[in-house]
Amino acid sequence: MNVFEAIRTKRAVREFQDKPLPEETVHAILNAGRRSQSSKNTQAWQFIAIQDKETLKGLSTCGEWAGHIAGAALAVAILIPDPNEKFQHLIDCGQAAAFMQLAAWELGVGSCPASIYQPDKAREILKFPTEWHLRIALSFGFPLDAGVLTAPPKKGGRREFDDVVHWDRW
Repeated sequence: MNVFEAIRTKRAVREFQDKPLPEETVHAILNAGRRSQSSKNTQAWQFIAIQDKETLKGLSTCGEWAGHIAGAALAVAILIPDPNEKFQHLIDCGQAAAFMQLAAWELGVGSCPASIYQPDKAREILKFPTEWHLRIALSFGFPLDAGVLTAPPKKGGRREFDDVVHWDRW
């Protein structure tokens, strides 16, 4: 699959098979995040790869729409230094998330981001140090509906090019 095809066909997957991901698949997904670009190549992130079912369930309660994490085979918590000190950390977090999700898609693995609205609760569950911050976690797994991997893009699901692109000025 080429990158443009992955971008064109990628879907958010929130329902997963009750099946673990192969270790090499987990490593490939995490490595894609590790290899993503970052501001001034600081690579100012840490990943917590979560496969324990109880921990997945706990983390799924840390965001209003994070319930899909409970059924995932893998969740990745993307930790960053204080985003209030350097907003680029949030951009870097997004880059790592996008790279991991596109790599997963190519490997036949679905994913979905979850906003973590209760970071203190997440810290308690995941036991990460206070200097690190968690705002986004990703769920991964084999889609419950495997057809989503080969389904054509939805018609009318995206805004038209000319509705979002402005040339030289607004």
